[in-house]
Amino acid sequence: MIPWFYFFIKGLCWIVFRVVWRFRVVGGIENIPADGPVIVACNHVSYLDPVALGIALQRPLTYLAKKQLFEIPVLGPVIAALGAYPLDREAGGLTALRAAVRVLKDGRCIGIFPEGTRNLSGTADEKGGAALLAALSGAPVVPAAIGGSRDARRFARISVIYGAPIVVKAERRGTEALEPWTAEIMRRIRELEAQLAAQRKA
Repeated sequence: MIPWFYFFIKGLCWIVFRVVWRFRVVGGIENIPADGPVIVACNHVSYLDPVALGIALQRPLTYLAKKQLFEIPVLGPVIAALGAYPLDREAGGLTALRAAVRVLKDGRCIGIFPEGTRNLSGTADEKGGAALLAALSGAPVVPAAIGGSRDARRFARISVIYGAPIVVKAERRGTEALEPWTAEIMRRIRELEAQLAAQRKA
C-alpha cells in the first residue's frame, strides 16, 4: 500500500460518500488510537461497509477481505488501494490469522467483520476472529457500527459510530475461553447498531 495513494483514494471516497449518501460520523472517533495496533470490529450488511468504516479514520485501515471482492469492478481496486488483502478461504483460516497478526505486530489498524460475511438478516452467528486476534496480539478491539448502507441503492444516509475499546484478557486462547469475549464484542456492536437506528427514527 502506497500511503499517498491510500489517502488520495480515501479522500475521493469521502467526497462520494458525502455527496451521494450524506455520510457522517455520529461519534466515537476519539476511540481510535492515533498509533499502535488496534482492531476495529464492525457489523456488515453491504459491500460499501469496508469503505465506510475506513474513510473517517485519520490512519490507514487494513482489511483481510475475501478474494472474490477484488474481482468486482470499481470496488476491487478501491479496497485494494485502501489497504485490503485478498483472503482465500479455501486455503484455511490459519493463513488469514497469521497475516492479520503480522499486520497488528507492525502496529497497524485492522478492520474485521465478526460475522465473517455480509449479514443481511441480522441473525448470523459471530465468529471468534476478533477476540482471538486481540488475545494473540494484545491489540484493543474498538466496536463499530454502520447504519444505512443496507439501503444505499435508495440513497439512504450512511452513518458510522465507534465505541469504547475492549481489552481482551484471556488466560487461554481456546474457543471456550474466548467465547465470552466474542459475545461481548458482538453485543457492543449491536448496541451501537441500535443507537444508529434510534437516531434515524428520531
